[in-house]
Amino acid sequence: MLKEKVEVVYEKVVTKFGTSGKLDTPKKYIEKRAYVIIVH
Repeated sequence: MLKEKVEVVYEKVVTKFGTSGKLDTPKKYIEKRAYVIIVH
């Protein structure tokens, strides 16, 4: 269960970044806590 207040929920596709993956987010979310849920 999340204890933090949820600010926004949005759908993104993980893109390739070298040998890893990344999600692009707006600059205003830099240094904010994020949870990533992977679905098929």
